[in-house]
Amino acid sequence: MHVFTTHSGLTSYLSAFQDSSLTIGCVPTMGALHKGHMALMQKAKSETDLVVATIFVNPTQFNEKADLTNYPKPLAKDIGMLEAAEVDVLFLPTESVVYPPDFEAVQVDLAGLDLVMEGKFRPGHFAGVVTVVHRLLELVEPNRLYMGLKDYQQQAIISHMIEALRLEVDLIPCPIVREDDGLAYSSRNARLTTKHRQIASSIHNVLLKCKQKCASDPVKEVRVWAIDALNSAGFRTEYVEFVDGKTLQSIDRMDDHSLVIACVASWLGEVRLIDNMVMKGRL
Repeated sequence: MHVFTTHSGLTSYLSAFQDSSLTIGCVPTMGALHKGHMALMQKAKSETDLVVATIFVNPTQFNEKADLTNYPKPLAKDIGMLEAAEVDVLFLPTESVVYPPDFEAVQVDLAGLDLVMEGKFRPGHFAGVVTVVHRLLELVEPNRLYMGLKDYQQQAIISHMIEALRLEVDLIPCPIVREDDGLAYSSRNARLTTKHRQIASSIHNVLLKCKQKCASDPVKEVRVWAIDALNSAGFRTEYVEFVDGKTLQSIDRMDDHSLVIACVASWLGEVRLIDNMVMKGRL
């Protein structure tokens, strides 16, 4: 695996691929890799000629300084996992490479997608996400961008950005990868205490039950039930929202929408977990 920390080194290596008909797949990460990330790498490897993984802990998308400070950074382990997965290139830029002195953030109207759910509780978060993903696309220039669906809102916003700016890259949304008990893989799972890890899978169980309930019960009642169920299990729930799969706006009736996603954000101790599940339709 080739490792580059500078844009010039990366560009020099990738130029032969970009000048040919070979395709480049990019998997952007913030490190602390897990099986969910590895599934993205494998899918990219199966569909492109060269895979570039990026590791960059983006400071502009953290609302709390403590969250940025506490974010796990096991770089040696990450490199070992990428090598074992036979990833071709690791781009490991410094902050000055991603955000040089003359850097100007891209401006794009997100059509309100950034104001609900995560945007409501983490103001400015998606501005940081859009900025860093756009910047990584500039630096890597891939043909395909692979992102997981665990953060459904994030991939919806990146999809909108790509379309709005007419970027020449295909976004490939990839299914959520879960542990044996249903908990979605996340870098933050490692920070759960033993006690909290035992109940963390309740998020998945509640979402499964919501899907059953939505077949017969009003959405508002299902939402109230879900919040109560999570809080009773030991969570501090920020939101449970049933949203239109395209607009991300909350819905009142399942029948009025072809794609409905249930999205959850809830705290267990000092760890904030998110998850989602399709309630109606297909991605």
